[in-house]
Amino acid sequence: MQNPIQRLAYTLGHRTYTRLPLLCAAGARLTEITTINMPMANCTRLSSSSVLATESSNKGMIIINRPKALNAINLEMVRKIYKHLKKCEKSKSLMIIKGTGEKAFCAGGDVRALVDAGPTDESKSFFREEYTTNALIGNYKIPYIAIIDGITMGGGVGLSVHGKYRVATDRTLFAMPETAIGLFPDVGGSYFLPRLQGKLGIYLGLTGHRLRGGDVYYAGIATHYCESSKIPELETALLNCPDADDVPEILEKFHSKPEKPFSLTPVLEQINKHFSAGSVEEILESLRTDDSDWAKKQLEILSKVSPTSLKVTFRQLELGAQLSLAQCLIMEYRLAVRHLEPRADFKEGVRALLIDKDQKPKWQPSTLSEVTEEHLDWFFKKLPDTEELKLD
Repeated sequence: MQNPIQRLAYTLGHRTYTRLPLLCAAGARLTEITTINMPMANCTRLSSSSVLATESSNKGMIIINRPKALNAINLEMVRKIYKHLKKCEKSKSLMIIKGTGEKAFCAGGDVRALVDAGPTDESKSFFREEYTTNALIGNYKIPYIAIIDGITMGGGVGLSVHGKYRVATDRTLFAMPETAIGLFPDVGGSYFLPRLQGKLGIYLGLTGHRLRGGDVYYAGIATHYCESSKIPELETALLNCPDADDVPEILEKFHSKPEKPFSLTPVLEQINKHFSAGSVEEILESLRTDDSDWAKKQLEILSKVSPTSLKVTFRQLELGAQLSLAQCLIMEYRLAVRHLEPRADFKEGVRALLIDKDQKPKWQPSTLSEVTEEHLDWFFKKLPDTEELKLD
């Protein structure tokens, strides 16, 4: 069985069945994002495109279409998504984004390709253009509805969580597991994680804890919850609504209370107590005073991930709590560029968990005490003016 970190990466050979229930909705036409509209007869021929869209006279939809790779995104796909978002913001009344198949909305980015490339213009462009797309979604002028049905990690979080509406289902699996591959919770993680209830965000960011189904709604990451069997009906209702002002009412109609209560409720008090400490070291020390099985499990998880990533993430989320989304993304772009360098743990993490799969990363430094303030400051240092992320 794949672990959640492996799901984050570009995973070839993972078979799913495509399911595009709305491509034949009244008045809708299938189009590859980089082409002009095409008649419905072309649906089958274009199904191999990695990013698809349906368009009616006043509605837009983006479909991430790489089910065998769990809808992981790459630079070409990010560019197509951004281009279509810009186009529809001016000409449509609402936008829906979803993934193909029943397994994933979007499992993240092609991190293996990024570390293989190293600090090249193309790898930097991926982060730059991905974060620019995240910023656009966060300030989108028309209703943006993300159907996060299935695995939603990394880049998939960035394509959904900043939008006005996020619909989770019983199949949703949400996580930000970047510390386990020597990275940090990016795509605006420094903005949305600190704004979750209590210390839930810092807990999710440091541990990579997975939220399933209704938990994604209870955590405040999704705005609505809908049974996966009703998603096609919801999408049809949205595409057929006469006015964008009807979107809240439609979403509320299909929203239902999850069958199970929030799984983290029994430990929320412990999360708020231990993860409110003033440093990563203090969090660990606080957890050690707790003899519960839950606390012991968190200590075990945190002992395996990158010490540098833990400290970068802690500072990132601490700073992000006081910053705008744009400011967070500018900070994260600096962090991303630095993580492409050899002195970061990113390449080693991807090697150990995704390439060689020996599950034995050799972190450098190997302990929290060895992660100096100077080393930490280097990650956050401003880039040359010509290289900084520029957002409108």
